[in-house]
Amino acid sequence: MKMKYQGNDRVRRAQLNRLRREFEVLAMKQGESVNDYFGRVMTIANDMQNCSEDMTDVKIIEKILRTLTEKWNYIVCSIEESNDVDELTVDALQSSLLVHE
Repeated sequence: MKMKYQGNDRVRRAQLNRLRREFEVLAMKQGESVNDYFGRVMTIANDMQNCSEDMTDVKIIEKILRTLTEKWNYIVCSIEESNDVDELTVDALQSSLLVHE
């Protein structure tokens, strides 16, 4: 069953490379809601975890903060100044951004 659904190592490696690329180029679209963007990010992050990639909250949070649209710049600065990103959870970040939305 495992071989059938996950494939061999070459297939898994190719899937993981595709997911890494998607994660790298992922950015929030103009007019996109916070919930929609978080949904896209978490879908790719969960798929990467399923392929044995180490996806920490810090990595996901930094990606999200880095790729929000320009209208979020002052909010990102505020979040980074008032919170320790290493201690922040994805849920806490999402809640904070939803308040500002």
